[in-house]
Amino acid sequence: MNSDHLSLSSTLILAAFILVQCTPSTENEKQVNPNIIYILADDLGYGELGCYGQDKIETPHIDALASGGMIFTNHYSGAPVCAPARCIVLTGMHAGHSFVRGNHEWGDRGNVWDFNAMYADPSLEGQYPIPDSIYTIGEFLQENNYVTGLVGKWGLGAPGTEGTPNKQGFDFFYGYNCQRQAHTLFPTHLWKNDERDMLNNALVIPHKEFPSDLDPDDSNSYAAYHQNDYAPTAMQKEALSFIKENSADPFFLYYATPIPHVPLQAPKKWVNHYRDKFGEEKPYTGKSYFANQYPRATYAAMISYLDEQVGELIQTLKDVGEYENTLIIFTSDNGPTYAGGADTPFFNSAAPFETVQEKIKGQLNEGGIRVPMIAHWQGHIMEGSKSDHISSFYDVFATLADIIDKPSPLTDGISFAPTLFNKKQQAHKHLYWEFPSYGGQQAVRKGKWKGIRKNILKESNTTIALYNLDIDPQENIDVSAEFPAVVGEIELIMEKEHEASPLERFQMAALGD
Repeated sequence: MNSDHLSLSSTLILAAFILVQCTPSTENEKQVNPNIIYILADDLGYGELGCYGQDKIETPHIDALASGGMIFTNHYSGAPVCAPARCIVLTGMHAGHSFVRGNHEWGDRGNVWDFNAMYADPSLEGQYPIPDSIYTIGEFLQENNYVTGLVGKWGLGAPGTEGTPNKQGFDFFYGYNCQRQAHTLFPTHLWKNDERDMLNNALVIPHKEFPSDLDPDDSNSYAAYHQNDYAPTAMQKEALSFIKENSADPFFLYYATPIPHVPLQAPKKWVNHYRDKFGEEKPYTGKSYFANQYPRATYAAMISYLDEQVGELIQTLKDVGEYENTLIIFTSDNGPTYAGGADTPFFNSAAPFETVQEKIKGQLNEGGIRVPMIAHWQGHIMEGSKSDHISSFYDVFATLADIIDKPSPLTDGISFAPTLFNKKQQAHKHLYWEFPSYGGQQAVRKGKWKGIRKNILKESNTTIALYNLDIDPQENIDVSAEFPAVVGEIELIMEKEHEASPLERFQMAALGD
């Protein structure tokens, strides 16, 4: 063999050796599959982050997450309130097929709004349970060698039922089982798996009149609403522990924070920061949730505290060496609220959509369902990128399956992983919503067109209002009379996508249920 052949042979052998050394082993799932953290804020509006245009509330850590990853401008929740949005993201089924389509407090059990009764009897906590037959993202990832954890608010099955987190695909759970319990951020207890974790707080019942004998301008009058153990802080501790304890294996953390859902309760350091920034303001003394001396400062404080927690989470990933191996998705369950003293018009919380009660939380208008979404995976998602791809909560299941290269179960979603990795993306023909509450509603987005029905329950209304979102994102100009063919297409989509719910509570007679 001549020297040229020997040199070529040696080069090929060396190249093969390098390739073997640099190619991740297929037996090492850690090299194949990233950790996944899905952060779901509660009632955070589209316009409440600095990276989405907010100019009063400071969110530097979330903004940095966005600048290091991708911002989505056309991402939608599956529903305009808590429980159905959570069911849709976990199952990949839109509201026309989802088991949970509205908040269902399961009042047949007794007085579920009596906080004293709930404290004495845990079986009165929680919402109507999703059945064991429901297949969740948690179960899917468990089957694909992920350790799964949920920290935050559940809302899909009361204690002792088949709908609890540990029976729906989560190895670990810490937080509120019950949405009603989350009406105080200083609760008597949270849940750790299937057991109550008692906190150092007295039972203070929300939704009471501010005592008439107290001075609303005296900070001592609000002492009962600020106790010892702040639920978001307790949850953060468990979330960080989950990351540290499971850093040797692929993990999925569903972090369903209760912030900034009212009541207005926040760490004092952040409240004082915004008091200095905003100046004097009128106290909130309404009956909804809890009274608050500095409502604007406290609302901003809650969001900045959430931002601080995101920063701590990222630092923990770096400390355990998993930052570059973790996909982080940050979003919100629906649009901003109008209740509990939250002055969301002051913050223009739904911007660029109207921040008015008729178009935010609880409504299928853009302000109620279009939500911020940020995706970050260092070295995999292009830094500082932005996508106008139209996507929804019911795409998340398919997306995660795509990312870990496992067959997705049949869902209503389309993976947006190609968008994350700058590849050719399949588009939705349309998005669909229905909401059998707040009067009863249906909506469809089809390209630039948005069709909405309202008062389906209240007035048996099936008339469709039509909006061109390209020129009217605030949905003020109904052009249905000008485009009857488009209205007809949307009506057919509504008929096709709606299936009668097996639960009477979620049925709408005007739709033939």
